[in-house]
Amino acid sequence: MAGSALVVGASGIVGSATAALLDAQGWTVHGLARRPLQQARVTPVAADLQDAQATASAIAGLSIDAVFITTWLRQDSEAENIRVNSAMVRNLLDGLRAANAGARHVALVTGLKHYLGPFESYGKGTLPQTPFREEQGRLDVENFYYAQEDELFAAAARDGFTWSVHRPHTVIGKAVGNAMNMGTTLAVYATLCREIGRPFRFPGSPAQWHGLTDMTDAKLLAHHLLWATETPAAANEAFNVVNGDVFRWSWMWERIAAWFGLEPAPFDGEILPLETQMADDAAVWRRIAEREGLAEPDLARLASPWHTDADLGRPVEVVTDMSKSRRLGFTGYQPTDDAFTDLFEQLRAERLIP
Repeated sequence: MAGSALVVGASGIVGSATAALLDAQGWTVHGLARRPLQQARVTPVAADLQDAQATASAIAGLSIDAVFITTWLRQDSEAENIRVNSAMVRNLLDGLRAANAGARHVALVTGLKHYLGPFESYGKGTLPQTPFREEQGRLDVENFYYAQEDELFAAAARDGFTWSVHRPHTVIGKAVGNAMNMGTTLAVYATLCREIGRPFRFPGSPAQWHGLTDMTDAKLLAHHLLWATETPAAANEAFNVVNGDVFRWSWMWERIAAWFGLEPAPFDGEILPLETQMADDAAVWRRIAEREGLAEPDLARLASPWHTDADLGRPVEVVTDMSKSRRLGFTGYQPTDDAFTDLFEQLRAERLIP
């Protein structure tokens, strides 16, 4: 059903993968961001979603069949996350209505914090049993994902478009300046360990080291977004979306180490956060970047240790059920170790790591 698409957050991990897939499938792609990057065959749309009038003006004149919302802004508290991120969704959907853009479907990307809780209470309290399933519903706690969903549901009821909500686990993909980027963070950490002789040691919790987990490749998530947009039976549904395999970090850590030519350090059960380990590494990274001719010398634009620490430090096992999508015909699958190595090869090819 190729048509015209608006990818919101087109420069991010999920947005860039989605824009590339849509283009490959014959869609006309508009990429909305505060500061759009130059992306092949993507028409840039510059807008700050916090500004309702500017958003409406940026959208005016566009004819859009499908919208993919793949962005959010991190705030200092969950109350602020709710206020800012719900307003961004509301301003976007109000702008589409005012522009009479004609959107038939809107897809919203959230994540497993739907089940695990917001950052302020992440993985704490009474959580649903794993594997997480869509029918488990919302926790009894404020969460900006819920606020975003409510804006989507209200606008869909008002304006008559169909919707889908997509809940990936930690996303593996390439983007510079992204707030949640485990794959690139681990690549940078491994490079720093090799450079200064720091042990390449798993920084997280025993629960994550020994337990089962899963992840989501950005390209697979893009296929899931397009599948839901083009599949009538998937309309007005929320879906988990993960790669389809499960693994233990005790297994994966060795493979990541091997790719970088490192010996993994033994894990003794103590949590050693990356945010602490990498706190003083900016100058070292800049030295590596200058010596190797890398494209990004600013460590803060590549690595997000705080978010990687949140995922790897969880005290609970996290696995995700994909049965709902499978029953409706989505068959996408991506081995997670291949997703990591594909990303590392891309980062090296684009001179983001040596």
